[in-house]
Amino acid sequence: MSIQSPTLRAAGAMLLALALALPVRAADAATGSAAANAVLVRAAFDAWRDGTGSVFDLLADDVEWQVAGSSPVSGIYRGRQAFMARAVQPINARLSTPITPEVRHVVAQDDAVVVLWDGIATARDGSTYRNSYAWHMVLDRGRVVRVVAFLDTWALDALMR
Repeated sequence: MSIQSPTLRAAGAMLLALALALPVRAADAATGSAAANAVLVRAAFDAWRDGTGSVFDLLADDVEWQVAGSSPVSGIYRGRQAFMARAVQPINARLSTPITPEVRHVVAQDDAVVVLWDGIATARDGSTYRNSYAWHMVLDRGRVVRVVAFLDTWALDALMR
């Protein structure tokens, strides 16, 4: 029969409580980060919709943006400046109105935020550009560092012709 002192039992209980609390605190921090990232991204989409800002304002200078698929507009863009110059500006040049986003769903987990959204704009030729998107964004300290964008790349290719 083993007899423990009250001090030893209290120390053991304290160590057990600390060990059990650590994973919860790490999970709480990850959840808090995910929630903060979701709020930040949703606010950027709202600003884009309202014409007062853009999701692209969140891009880190060294962002890696991948347009998924195998269409002529698919590929990987490295760096904010290259992405804006080679992808965003040429698209905007084909439009007479900005793309208006309508967010359907935002999901955040850890440092990732996925946004499902629809966009509509008027092309310079008067036709309607309409597309649906799923953007998987990874954030680091409030900046988007990596994106995989899923969309109807053939609709985008038709706009670019």
